[in-house]
Amino acid sequence: MRLNVASLRRMVKGKLHVEFVHQEVTSYSGLELLRRYLRQLEVPSRLHAACTGTGGDYGGGRLALLVVALFYVGARHLEHLRYVASDPLIGRFCGLARIPTARTVGTWLRQFTQTTLAPLVQLNHDLVIDAVKRLALPRLTIDVDGTVVRTGATVGWAFRGFNPHHRKDPSYYPLLAHLAQTGHIVRVKNRPGNVHDSKQAVAFLREVIGGLRAPIGRRLPLEFRMDAAFFQRDIFRLLTARGCAYAIKVGYWSWLPLKQLAAARQRWLPVAPHVTGFFHALDLPQWNLQLRVMIYRTHVDHESPKNFQLDLFTPDDGHFEYAAVATNMALDLPALYAFICGRGAQEKTLAELKGEFALDVVPTRHYGANSAWQQLSVLAYNLIRSFQLDTLAEPKPRSRKRTYAYLIRSMRTLRFLLVARAGRLARIGGRHVLRLSHNPATETLYASVAHRLAA
Repeated sequence: MRLNVASLRRMVKGKLHVEFVHQEVTSYSGLELLRRYLRQLEVPSRLHAACTGTGGDYGGGRLALLVVALFYVGARHLEHLRYVASDPLIGRFCGLARIPTARTVGTWLRQFTQTTLAPLVQLNHDLVIDAVKRLALPRLTIDVDGTVVRTGATVGWAFRGFNPHHRKDPSYYPLLAHLAQTGHIVRVKNRPGNVHDSKQAVAFLREVIGGLRAPIGRRLPLEFRMDAAFFQRDIFRLLTARGCAYAIKVGYWSWLPLKQLAAARQRWLPVAPHVTGFFHALDLPQWNLQLRVMIYRTHVDHESPKNFQLDLFTPDDGHFEYAAVATNMALDLPALYAFICGRGAQEKTLAELKGEFALDVVPTRHYGANSAWQQLSVLAYNLIRSFQLDTLAEPKPRSRKRTYAYLIRSMRTLRFLLVARAGRLARIGGRHVLRLSHNPATETLYASVAHRLAA
């Protein structure tokens, strides 16, 4: 049926008069579904136990849920609390009748020390383990890397370090372990910005491996991917002793014969489009190690400004960028190349953590408070990942890159589809009801999520 053109248009002449009145309305109806899911996982009670050492009148667990709620609605700073303080579902989500001020939450965060932060780190880890057990994954692929968080000049334990875009700015350099199949962050450890990427990496890896093996056992294979900063003797020894597979980038350093090996190589085998390579058993007498190394080169149409050409060849056959990977995995050249390329998926996770969960925000000048903020950011991220895996996520085709095994929406998309939906709280028939405007797509989505939560 063809509609009348006049029925498709609307004349708008005057300006709407804006008034602010007290009403039982919310801008974030989807928080109710997230609250139900968190209660199923017993997150409020577990947070209460984890934050016992940082009590107060509001309760440490409730304040932690309040910070998590801030991330879900899109707030990035404690000062944003005053803009959502009147929303009834914010208070319902965290169990508070009165929303505290930014100063109160900042004071609570400053109570965290290395000792009081440990239970929160353990809770984060336990929630990831619970999700892994429910999925029954055939293997776990862990990407380990650091990321720069810029700070102010007077922030505790923030120093100038490796930040190529802002060399003079102090920063933190947290180290993260990323689970490739689901996108969860297994563990995060805050560090000053002036440390090397591999600083404290051995102890960090030992905690990650022990934390996974203790509840899951040794039968589940563990695989690690890291960049050249983690090409360290102690890391190789640890991963070998614990029976873990690894693929670690190798730097073209002067004390390694990679340049000579590439120059002497006559036959390069095909690896991927425009990529060729070969395997070599690399002896390292300095470390008393022998490593299986894949040396590969990528054909490019330009001369690299960073001198990846390494003066190996004249440019008669084109320009190449060279790289190498040390591994103990029984993979051929194409499979190993795809596997190490899958490490780039963690950059998407880090970008979402910084952009949607305020990992790059420094709320106070206190190192313990800022470390707790990072843990709460990762906690909120892991919970929303688990929420989607249990309700909305669909399996993806298997890939040799071993990245995300499920199709998971970004937080920005999920906030638009599910969380940021206006609603009115009403009392009908003696019970509280959340009423939303009629929208078939939103109604179908909410019904699907509610059905999965009730199952």
